[in-house]
Amino acid sequence: MNAVSRLARVTRLPLAERAIQARPPEPPKADPVVRLRGFSRSFGSNRIIDALDLEIAPGEFVALLGRSGSGKTTLLRTLAGLDDANGQHALIPQSRAVVFQDARLLPWKPVWRNVALGLKGGDERASAEAALREVGLGHRLDAWPLTLSGGEAQRTALARALVRQPQLLLLDEPFAALDALTRMKMHGLVLALWAAHRPAVLMVTHDVDEAIALADRVLVLDGGRIIAEERIQAPRGERTAAVRPLRTRLLAHLGVEAPQGSYADAVAHVGATL
Repeated sequence: MNAVSRLARVTRLPLAERAIQARPPEPPKADPVVRLRGFSRSFGSNRIIDALDLEIAPGEFVALLGRSGSGKTTLLRTLAGLDDANGQHALIPQSRAVVFQDARLLPWKPVWRNVALGLKGGDERASAEAALREVGLGHRLDAWPLTLSGGEAQRTALARALVRQPQLLLLDEPFAALDALTRMKMHGLVLALWAAHRPAVLMVTHDVDEAIALADRVLVLDGGRIIAEERIQAPRGERTAAVRPLRTRLLAHLGVEAPQGSYADAVAHVGATL
């Protein structure tokens, strides 16, 4: 069959069938980096995580919201490997790193040694320097942690996490103690680092607006179970139209009535309520 005959045959096909033939094959779905199936965690008679199912894809940025006591810290400790899975179905990568709300730097070691802590291979300083330059602290290699600002300390903690090239990066309210301007700058830095390194990210936060700004997917945890999931299709920086209804839904899942007023009023209200 010549090219003209093939073209004539295709154009006689129904529109839907032609669309199917023209569509490129979908790439195979990658295996998740994290998979929990029916995962539970109890302390005595108190069930903290209750038959929870969770998957996180490679390179996915997930935000986890929840009120105090919802099980966020327990889940994070499990994914960080700080608590044993006790034989339950839990796929968690060996290559993982955690950034906490407190930077947890060793005050008796200079900045670069804090970043290189635990690295092996003989090129620890070079690796630490490269990571610190990436977070904008190439000029603070030999500074002592107590001389760093809050933002610089958290950037050091990010460098320490990413120098290990983790498959899974866990962020435990890492910006909660920072002022509003520094926090906005850290949001931009985290997104830039995530785009460059593409780890899977799970960020625990109380801030609904932070979750909407940063994540691909937002989960709400309550009573040890995921009670809501929101996927955000709009590109970062173009989410204004989706923010108000999405914020309203997420606040409702958290048991908070959406406040009226400005963005700043909303953030203040959420911070005071949760």
